[in-house]
Amino acid sequence: MDFALSEDQVRLQETAQAFATREMTPVARNLERTGAPLDRAWLSRYAEMGFLGLNIDPAYGGLGLSDLDAVLVIEAFAKIHPAVAFPIFESCVGPVKAVERFAPEPLKARLLPAVCRGERVIAVAMSEPDAGSALTDLRTRAVVDGDQVRLSGMKRWCSGGGHADGYVVYCRLSDAPGAKGLGAVYVDADTDGLSFGPPERLMGFRGIASADIHFDDVTVPAGNVIVPAGGFGRMMEAFDLERCGNATMCLGLAAAALEDALTYVQERHQFGKPIVDFQAVQLKLADMAMQVEAARLLIHRAVSRAEGGFPSVADSSIAKCFANEMVRTVCGTAMQLLGGYGYSTEYPMEQRFRDGWGWGIAGGTIDIQKVNIAAALVGRRFNQRAR
Repeated sequence: MDFALSEDQVRLQETAQAFATREMTPVARNLERTGAPLDRAWLSRYAEMGFLGLNIDPAYGGLGLSDLDAVLVIEAFAKIHPAVAFPIFESCVGPVKAVERFAPEPLKARLLPAVCRGERVIAVAMSEPDAGSALTDLRTRAVVDGDQVRLSGMKRWCSGGGHADGYVVYCRLSDAPGAKGLGAVYVDADTDGLSFGPPERLMGFRGIASADIHFDDVTVPAGNVIVPAGGFGRMMEAFDLERCGNATMCLGLAAAALEDALTYVQERHQFGKPIVDFQAVQLKLADMAMQVEAARLLIHRAVSRAEGGFPSVADSSIAKCFANEMVRTVCGTAMQLLGGYGYSTEYPMEQRFRDGWGWGIAGGTIDIQKVNIAAALVGRRFNQRAR
C-alpha cells in the first residue's frame, strides 16, 4: 500500500493546478457573476492540455490514464470553481465513462473522440419529478421499434440540461417492474421533439446549466441504446465512479477554503497579534485539515481499489458521504474564520459554502449514501417502500 503519488502524477497535478489558477481564476469570477456556462472555446484549451477524457482509452482519443489521475485534475480545477471543473468531471467520471464502458462500438467511435477534442459535451439525464432517490420509479419511456427507438417523458435536475450536445438518458425500456425494465439511451440535443424548460435558478452551481428536458416522441436510431432493459445495474456501476467525482468536487472546494483560511489567519491581526496565535483558531484549522485529508484518502482509495473497473458501491458511497458532509463543515468554518470577508460576495468563500451544500444533494443524497453503506455492511439491499 503506497500512499505516495508517482512522479508523473505529481507533474500532472502541478500542471493542472498551475493552469487552473493562472487561466481559470478570472473566468470563474465571471461565471459566478453571470451564471453563464463555460465558453466553448475553453474546451479546446482543455483538450490541448489533455484534461478532457484523460482516463479514456487512447483508441478513442483519450490519454488512457487512471481514474486517480482524473480525480487529481478535477480537484485542481474544483479548487478554482466547480463550473470550470465540470467539463472535466463529465468527460472523466460522468456519463462519458458509461458510454465508453457499455455503448455499442459505432456510438463510442462517434462520441468519445469528439468529447476528447472538446467538440462535444455529454450530460446525464436521470432524475424525474417523481423519481430521484427512488430511481427505479422512472417513467420516461423508450420503445424499440425495429431500427428506431422512440422516447417520451421528462427529466429534471439535469446538470448540463439545455447546454450539452447530447444526453445519456436513463429510461424504461420494457414493462418489467423496477430496475428490470430500465436501461439507457443516448439522445443528441438537436433531435426533433427534444425541448428544454427555462434555466434553473439555484442557490449555487452557477455556471453549471440545469433545466428540465422534455421528450415528445423523440426518435433515435436503435444503435443509440447504451444498455437495454435490465441493464440498470450496469449503468449504476458507472455511477459509482461519478460519486467519486462528486466527492472530489467537495474536496476541491474544501481544500481551497482551508488554504485561504490558513493564509488569512496568519495575516489578520486582532488584539495585537495574528489571530492564528489564538488556540481557538488553531483547533479549527486542525479540524479542517483532518477532514480534508480524510476525504482525499477515501476518494483515492475508492478509485485505486477499482482495479481497472468501477469503484464499489461501498467505497464510493463512503467517499461521497464523508466528502459531502465534510465540505459543509469546512467551508462553514472557513467562512467564520474570515468573518465579513467570508460572507462577502467579493470573495470566493461564500460561493464555496453554497456550492458545497449542493453536492450533498446532487448524485444521490447524503442519506441515500448512508443507506448504501449500511446495505454493504449487512450484505443485502433494504426495501424502502411501504409494505
